[in-house]
Amino acid sequence: MRIGFLGGTREVGRIGITVKSEKTQYLLDYGVMLERQPGFPMHIPPKDVDAIILTHSHLDHSGAVPIFYIEGKRPLYTNKLNLELTQLLIQDFIHLSGYYLPFEYIELKTMLRCNKHVDYGVPEKVGDMEFQLLNAGHTPGSSSVLVEGDGKKVLFTGDFNTEDSKLLTGAKIAFDDLDAVIIESTYANEDHTPRLELEKRFVDACTDVVDKGGVVLLPAFGVGRAQEIAAVLHAHHFEHPVILDGMAREASRVILNGKEFLRDPKLFVDTMHSVEWVEGWRDRRKAIRTPSVIISPAGMLKGGPSQFYISKVGKKANNAVFLVSYQIPGTPGRELLEKGICTIDGKVRKIKATVKHFDFSSHCGATQLKEFLRKVGDKPKVFAVHGDSGNCERLVAWAKSELDLEAVAPRTGESFEI
Repeated sequence: MRIGFLGGTREVGRIGITVKSEKTQYLLDYGVMLERQPGFPMHIPPKDVDAIILTHSHLDHSGAVPIFYIEGKRPLYTNKLNLELTQLLIQDFIHLSGYYLPFEYIELKTMLRCNKHVDYGVPEKVGDMEFQLLNAGHTPGSSSVLVEGDGKKVLFTGDFNTEDSKLLTGAKIAFDDLDAVIIESTYANEDHTPRLELEKRFVDACTDVVDKGGVVLLPAFGVGRAQEIAAVLHAHHFEHPVILDGMAREASRVILNGKEFLRDPKLFVDTMHSVEWVEGWRDRRKAIRTPSVIISPAGMLKGGPSQFYISKVGKKANNAVFLVSYQIPGTPGRELLEKGICTIDGKVRKIKATVKHFDFSSHCGATQLKEFLRKVGDKPKVFAVHGDSGNCERLVAWAKSELDLEAVAPRTGESFEI
């Protein structure tokens, strides 16, 4: 079996991985790098791909998959919930692109028609290999992928989280007979605040602002993070209005139809019945005058209704902007966090509202990544991907020195025999 790396190596974004036997080739994810212009993984001829397996909806994993439907119809494997959330994000990506993309809505529609739903833990055979999807605990419907062929077993974690959240059950992946592990290393250099402690601090901070007549803006990813934050507020009996806007609304409707993927379906349904849904500009203008919490994409303030909200909420010192998503360097959210300013409609504005970051990550922290590698047995080769600032190399060095595993941080274009 041969594993190839088309992107997502020593960087976060545009991930693409091939697993190839003598007769069959799988493509695991094919994402984009969202910079000023989108970056794509290395090209692979569609005719050489027998199956595309998608771990989850985020664009750094899914955003380039429609390329395979410009000509031809490669089979796509994921579950229906993840497919619907992927559709939302790629539609938005196409709609907002101020630059050339090599595909359009018609390719997205073809991609959706070519999907084959796969339940967790059910083996699926394509060619002379088989695979199964396993709950990854990252976003609703997210998966890790176990591939078996040529007498070898390879696990790709995708983005994963072994800790339970309000929304999802953590990944429970346990194998001790793997030949290779391809593992994300996004947070190989840091741990997250214990979740219950973080939730209490967050809800207390929101309550403090709104009790005093202020508005809290929570820029949040529309898929997963927005729903998690709403569920946290509801579970902690937050007594003030919680307002949901942007793509988070449609994603929430989709997730309501996939409740079997959730840790506590009743909590989510109750949460969605308790929030106020923004349906237009009148609701938005009312929201900024109402002491409340507003949850709105984009999570890094790069677009969506959150840009309107911060232009209003940010002007007053009694308001707050609580960032609950990772802020990539160069984004307006990162600029806000580091300098207290935000570029809105091309204008740099000083933000008077209180700005804080709460680390509601849906990735494993360093301790969880290391704990996971401790449980994979003593023989697999480890490939660390999906990490920047030296994190892939950092996790590899630890796996070598502490566990005596054969480990590598591959570079784009490299392939390895297993």
